[in-house]
Amino acid sequence: MDIEKALYERSESKCELCGITEGLGIYEVSPKSAAGADGSLLICETCHEQIENPEKVDVHHWRCLNDSMWSQVPAVQVMAWRMLKRLSTEGWPRDLLDMLYLDDETLAWAQAGGGGETNDPIARYLDCNGAELAAGDTITVIKDLDVKGTSFTAKRGTAVRGISLVLDNPEQIEGKVNGTQIVILTKFVKKAK
Repeated sequence: MDIEKALYERSESKCELCGITEGLGIYEVSPKSAAGADGSLLICETCHEQIENPEKVDVHHWRCLNDSMWSQVPAVQVMAWRMLKRLSTEGWPRDLLDMLYLDDETLAWAQAGGGGETNDPIARYLDCNGAELAAGDTITVIKDLDVKGTSFTAKRGTAVRGISLVLDNPEQIEGKVNGTQIVILTKFVKKAK
């Protein structure tokens, strides 16, 4: 049985990461530790493009990993782990990554890199005191900030609960002030204890 036929049969003709049925192709999970279909996936064009081009990643597309990470196929587990790791500055991927269990051999394969992994250091979001910020944290504004596009000022001492991190910009976070979602520079906040 050729690899493509085996992958279509294993995946029931769906992308093994997101479940889409169109534009499917073979993707070899590097470094290849398993031969044939065991070392490959059947994925859609969208998943392929975002794996290969980290700058084009749509975080919301990868919510599909909530289902596919439970696959019994090691190659699927490896790619789910790698994408969750890449997106771990967001809150939900970090939570899924904490739940994902890989046996030692599969984890070693996942950590071996490749497959679109970036060699860039993971961005760290730091408050004015150098404390690391994470999605869901509560912060306090340390100076009065004029909020562009609105008629109010975020006053010094304002608490912002449940912040989210701005993807690809470790100097910015988002949060709600007076019911409005705003972007705040990390240098003007401190993490609440």
